[in-house]
Parts: sequence; structure tokens; C-alpha cells
Amino acid sequence: MKDRLTLLLCANASGDLKIKPLPVYHSENPQAFKKHKVNKEQLSILWQSNPKAWVTRLLFVKWVNAVFGPAVKKYLVDNNLPLKAMLLMDNAPAHPPGLEEDLLEDFNFIKVMFLPPNTTPLLQPMDQQVISNFKKLYTWELFRRCFEVTDRSSLTLHEFWREHFGIVSCLQIITIAWAGVSQTNLNSAWRNLWPDCVVKPASSASAPAPESTVLEEIVFLGRTMVLEVTEEDVYELVEDRDLTTEELVELSKEAMEEQTAFEEKEEMSEEQLSSTELKEAWQMWVNLQTFVQQHHPEKALAHSLVSSFDTDIMSPFRGMLKRRQRQQTMERFLQKQPRHKEEPACVSAAQLSSSSSSSKNC
Repeated sequence: MKDRLTLLLCANASGDLKIKPLPVYHSENPQAFKKHKVNKEQLSILWQSNPKAWVTRLLFVKWVNAVFGPAVKKYLVDNNLPLKAMLLMDNAPAHPPGLEEDLLEDFNFIKVMFLPPNTTPLLQPMDQQVISNFKKLYTWELFRRCFEVTDRSSLTLHEFWREHFGIVSCLQIITIAWAGVSQTNLNSAWRNLWPDCVVKPASSASAPAPESTVLEEIVFLGRTMVLEVTEEDVYELVEDRDLTTEELVELSKEAMEEQTAFEEKEEMSEEQLSSTELKEAWQMWVNLQTFVQQHHPEKALAHSLVSSFDTDIMSPFRGMLKRRQRQQTMERFLQKQPRHKEEPACVSAAQLSSSSSSSKNC
């Protein structure tokens, strides 16, 4: 009952593209995966883990490059749309500023925009009944399974929870619930932020939305199992719970520590590599992935594995190369700048001042 995971959901404004969710659990290889012979690569989600079961910056960047980018690009190509997309996010600690620099080259067409601070409950589309409706559908499927098992056996609810419900069942229900969130629900969630994109109903008839009837079914199933369940109980269950101040502080601290450790590892590796070695290695990788994607008999598998390798293995080297190139560009720029006799020359980018208010600052 006290076990938990964090789930990241994303969809487009039209509501006809649901991105594969990102669940984060505290265990990378739960025992239930071995018991049920689960292949993580074939799941309908991107399985990730860390000790606190939180979405961190590194996990988010991996999801963007491995899942979001490919799904958006395929959607645009399949619908004969120009390669233009915007990823809209709130200011959660896991959503890193400067995300565009971490995008793979294939996804340079994606722009990133952040909502203004403290506007998530009002503007963030996922907070406009999408997450709560997802939770209703999740709860309904959970109650349905519980009723199905206990009604056909002498199992108690406690025994069902202990013996017949685990992380594998949870992931199955997540898949069903996310599939059940309607296109209308996803599209109408943009009403406060982008009203022009919301499709008007074809008629004035106000038929109940599928999500609204789920509430009644949850209550019915609960009472069938002799549970004292009311609509208020369900509302309380699916109400979005914001992280406490302490949790946010801890998550921000963890994100900073994770980023610092990542940068320190990069710096240690970077000191041992010359720019020439980096360029040669990167060119070899570009040539190899081009060859594999062109000639591998299973195109989808090749694309998936190449993207995964690029994100997990080559990303640090790409970052090093970009930093070197920016450094070299800045140094060339500084060397070309005319300088007055009384002003000192700028000898490296490290000496640049963040202030541009005075011509004396280099």
C-alpha cells in the first residue's frame, strides 16, 4: 500500500498524440520483473529508477531524447507537417533550463518554453483534469481487478493486495488508464492556455464525458466489495498532491548534486581527451549510425538501439565537443576585437565578465 512511483505524462494540444509515459521506481530490476519475465525494452513505458522514485534532470533528458523526440518527429513526418515543435513545461526541479543544448541533433527543431512561475494549477494542461482523470481511470481498473479476483475466490482484500497486486500489475493498469484518457479531454485541457486550439463540440448536446461516468463506477465497485466508498473519497484520492516545501528542497538539492557529479565526471574525462580525438570519435560514430540505419534489416530496432546508445553513451562526448567548439569560437572572436591602448587585452573566455554595462569589462 505504501509503495509508490512517479509518473511523467505528456501529450500534444490536438490530443491525438500521447507520448510514452516515464515511470520512475525505486528499483531498477524488481523481483516481480523476474517472476513475470518482463522485458523492459518491450514495455509501453520508458522504465527508469532511482532510490527516491523521483524524476531527476538526467532521467528527464533521457526521456526527451529516447522517447519524446522520436515520437514527435514521427508524428510530424506521418502527418506531412513541418518539423516544428514546442515542448511546454512548468518549473519543476527535474525540468532543466538549457534543455535545448542536451537535445540530440535529430531534434534541433524542438523548442523549449517554460510556463511563468506559480501558474501550473491555472495553465499547465496536464493539471486541467488530465492527471485527475487518468487517476480515476487507474482507480477504476484497480477496483475492477480487485472485484474480479475476490468475487471468484475466498480471497480477502488484504490477500489480494499482498498476493495479486504488484509493480507489474501497476504498469499494466497505467497502460490501460493512459489509453483511456480521451482525445477530447487532452484537447480541452488547453482551454486556459491556448483557447483557439480547442475543438468546439459538434452539437450543443451535453452528453456526459467518459471520465465523468468512471467516478460512479468506482463507487459502485467499491460498495460491491463492501467498502465504504463515496464520491468525496474518490475525489480526495485523485486530487493532485503537490510536493511539500521540504520535498521540493530535497529534490532540488538532489538534482544539483546529480548535475555536479555528472559535470565532475565529464571534466575528469575531458582532461584526458584532445579536441582532435573527440572530433574523430564523433565522426566515426556518425558514420557508424548512418551505416547501421541504412543497412540493418530491422529498421525500427536499429533506430531504437542507435538512439539509446547515442543518449546513454555518446551524450557526454557530444557535450564535451560542443563546449570545446563554443570555447574556440569565443577565443577567435576575442582575438579579432580591436582594443584601445589603455584597455587590457582579453586573453580567454574565462576572463569574460557577466556584466556588459561598461566598455571596460572584457
